[in-house]
Amino acid sequence: MDRWQAMRIFARVAETGSFAAAGRQLGLSPPAVTRAVAALEEAIGTRLLTRTTRLVRLTEAGGRYVEDCRRILADIAEAEAAAAGAYGTPTGTLAVTASVLFGEIYVLPILTEYLDRHPAVSIRGLFLDRVVNIVEEGIDVAVRIGHLPDSGMAALRVGAVRRVVCGAPDYFARHGIPADPGELARHRIIAPTGATASLDWRFGPGAPRSVTVQPRLACNTNAAAIAAAVAGWGITRLLSYQVAGLVAEGRLQRVLADFEEEPLPIHVIHPEGRRAAARVRGFVDLAVERLRADPRLHQ
Repeated sequence: MDRWQAMRIFARVAETGSFAAAGRQLGLSPPAVTRAVAALEEAIGTRLLTRTTRLVRLTEAGGRYVEDCRRILADIAEAEAAAAGAYGTPTGTLAVTASVLFGEIYVLPILTEYLDRHPAVSIRGLFLDRVVNIVEEGIDVAVRIGHLPDSGMAALRVGAVRRVVCGAPDYFARHGIPADPGELARHRIIAPTGATASLDWRFGPGAPRSVTVQPRLACNTNAAAIAAAVAGWGITRLLSYQVAGLVAEGRLQRVLADFEEEPLPIHVIHPEGRRAAARVRGFVDLAVERLRADPRLHQ
């Protein structure tokens, strides 16, 4: 009998307090259970159980060893579940969440690619500018921007973005380029007013400071704030990924770059770790590969 099976039998004897009960649960005869525990004790070189006609108790060494056995057996079960999840056929419904613009620009193409690869999977995409409770709302995978709390979930870093101040080149041609955050007071400010927006624009990195802006135009969506900036009406502040394409095209110009805060990390997170179903693991692998390869997410 192999060591793994002997450990499994010993742990069941410790749990039930009986060789006979352990044998019934495992489908083994009492003599087979006795032989397995004896062989384990002989291999280790110490007694793990004290036996009487009425009672089976753990020795001090057995008490320590059974905890190690349970941990090792749990690791083996998790590894087997991971293998089944990694190599099984993805099926069922996958729920994925991200913020609105990030979801539309970066996550949606990954969703459609994944669906093309796996015809037995359907996807529910939830793009919201709020932090979704993954467990309560039944989410399998989330893409999060910002520093993560210690939640115990599996998290894979895929990039980083910055908060950037930008406007159209023709706006700066007419109103000048601010050389310091303090000069924003004399500019037209376009402020997004979403769930995570603030009128206190923080700058850094060397000497962190905060500037409270007085927007003349407040928009409840990032898309509207971007549109107003592209039209040349004023200056706005957004995350770099939201305007990366427009900056590359020359339709928006990034300013005050020397005063930007440290970048914010981007993570792909999911609650089940290595025990995740095949559809989850497959999507996470694809999303991590695609997002890490995108240069717009490493600014």
